[in-house]
Parts: sequence; C-alpha cells; structure tokens
Amino acid sequence: MHKNDTSASWVWDIPLALVLLTRLPLPRLPDHVFARQAAGVWAFPVVGLVVGGLACGIGAVLLSLGLPPAAVAGVMLAVLIMTTGAMHEDGLADTADGLWGGFTRERRLEIMKDSHIGTYGVLTLFVVQLLRFTGIAGLIATGGLWSVLLAPVYSRALMPVLMCAMPNARGSGLSQSVGAPRVLTCGIGLALSIGFAVVWLGTLALWPLLISSLVVVGLALTARAKIGGQTGDILGASQQLAEVSLLLTLLALI
Repeated sequence: MHKNDTSASWVWDIPLALVLLTRLPLPRLPDHVFARQAAGVWAFPVVGLVVGGLACGIGAVLLSLGLPPAAVAGVMLAVLIMTTGAMHEDGLADTADGLWGGFTRERRLEIMKDSHIGTYGVLTLFVVQLLRFTGIAGLIATGGLWSVLLAPVYSRALMPVLMCAMPNARGSGLSQSVGAPRVLTCGIGLALSIGFAVVWLGTLALWPLLISSLVVVGLALTARAKIGGQTGDILGASQQLAEVSLLLTLLALI
C-alpha cells in the first residue's frame, strides 16, 4: 500500500459500494479499497441512483415504444432485482422467516442463516414484490415514471443508519465485515438522498421520506426486540420495506 492511500481515497467509495451491493460487471478494485467499507457507506444511495436510473431509463424507452404501464413496471422491477442479484429480496425473506419462525434469539438467527426459505419468507416476498410492482405501475400510469428513482436511492440511505444505530446481532456476515460506520458518514448519505429527493420532487417527497423512515424504525425496533440488533438480512429487509412504502406513499399523493 502506498503512503498516500493508507485509508484509501473517498473517490473509491462509489465503486466499492457498487461492488458490495450490486452484481454489475465492474473491474477488480485494489485490495486496499476494501479497508474503507465502513467509511464508504455514504455512497449507498448512489448505488440506488445507478440501479434505479438504469431501471427508469429502460422503462422510459419501453414506454415510448408503446408498452403498457404494467409490462414496463414488470421489466423495471426485474432490472432492480437482477442488478443487485436479489440480495435485498433474499434478506427480506430470511428476516420474515427468522423473526417470526423462531421462539428464541438463537433459533431466529439460526433460521435467518439457513439458505432454505420458509412459509413466512415466501408469503412476505410475494406480497412485497406485488406491492412494489403495483407502486411502480401506478406511478407510470400517472406519468410519474421517473419519480420511481427516489425509492431505490432513499431506501439505501437508511441501511447505514441501522448499521450505525444498532449492534450487529450475529458477529459475522456482510454487515459485520463492513463494520459500524461513523454517525457523520451515515449523515452524509442521508443528507445527500434527502437533498436529491427535494430537488427531484420538491416538497412532494417529504411525506414518502417520512413514512418509509417510520417503517424502517418499526423494523429496527422489532429486530432489536427479537434478535438484539441488525444483520445483513435485516439491512436487506429495511431496503425492501422502505422502497415499497415510499412507492406506495408517493402513489397516494400523486
């Protein structure tokens, strides 16, 4: 490692976040960059901007070709899922199975670590994806296709907040390997995403931001009560629940 990159420059934070949270084909990053994982979580909303921008861009092209809103919404949802390797969806299913499928903290964590999906996971995954599709399709039908972009951005800004505010419940996994970010780091990502929301949609964005934040607070309190903190699965579930609640709140206001 060179003397001038002992902590790695912040310019690596965005590609690092993309490597951590997506399956996009990216060049191999220098090894020293991965020492900056906790410091780079401010860039998580930028990942949302990239994957959301890709989904909205493809959706806009398909809409201009005459495809109905439902078909466009289906493709956009598929893009959002494929670009992240269904990472957050997997976390949502594991969270549902674990938090409601076990009676002790240890058993809940064991269930969440199990690669098999249970009834709670299947049902939760189905309902949330159906609601995501409904929200996206509804916004497209009302002429708000590009307003969808706010959901993947802000939902990823809330993930570092949970990492900062809650202890890791397991002591292993992706969340543990990244580490606990500083409050300032989380604040930067949150401020950037809120600023983007206000610039993008004006005051219309405020209620969706508030509602989605409250949903994540509810998840955080539940996770603290049932397993004593957060895990990578909890972070994934928070992204999914924040995104769908933001989409539906925005749809209700437009």
